[in-house]
Amino acid sequence: MRNPYFHGVGGVLSADIAVPHHERELDFYSKVLTTGSSPLWRDDLTNNEGTPVIGLGARSPEYEALPLQWMPHFQVSDVAASAERTLKLGGRELIHAKGDDGQSQWAVLVDPAGAAFGIIPVVVDESSDTSHSERVGCISWLSLVVSDVSSMCEFYEQVVGWSAASATIDGRREMLRLDGVAAAEIIPTNKENEGIPSVWLLSLPVDDFAESLRQVREGGGEIVGELAGAGHTVIRDPVGVYIALQVGN
Repeated sequence: MRNPYFHGVGGVLSADIAVPHHERELDFYSKVLTTGSSPLWRDDLTNNEGTPVIGLGARSPEYEALPLQWMPHFQVSDVAASAERTLKLGGRELIHAKGDDGQSQWAVLVDPAGAAFGIIPVVVDESSDTSHSERVGCISWLSLVVSDVSSMCEFYEQVVGWSAASATIDGRREMLRLDGVAAAEIIPTNKENEGIPSVWLLSLPVDDFAESLRQVREGGGEIVGELAGAGHTVIRDPVGVYIALQVGN
């Protein structure tokens, strides 16, 4: 079973990015994601139930140090401990927000391969509805292409709290939450994906897959290729950021 959208250690609730040409980027994603007769996303990039899932901000001097890539927010049991482990394992810390009492609140980190991500404390689910579906406009999957899968699995095991499943025939390894559900996958670099950088690729489901790909091309983006079979395509947006689109369920 796969489900990165989860309240708990290793779960992912959101992602964001700060981009140049913000108005153009907002227009691009609004058109690409809101296709079909029953769009899964609103044009303000929240999902159909109005929950903030991805945030597209303007690139300002405050965020110049952040790499130009979508950054998922992983929930961890201890933000300070995860940030410390990141540094010990060869990663970097870009931002580390702390409260007036000195306690860690959240951080933006970069793994040894160059993929950026945020870490936040576990978010308590106060909703009485536990039937969230991927169709409502959530991050449906996460993929990371790297040259050394084993070392990257070890990194995220120690930093996020995932565990790595056994490698598949092609070397992919799913990263499991504490409850055994897969939240992401780490993929070895090969001839098919060598043009994809080591960044966290968010897979976002859309209602009309073919129309979304047409909007990518029309909006100045590029179709990079399939990452996990038909119906799951990596694109590059007008400013060069990579993300994946997936056929909605």
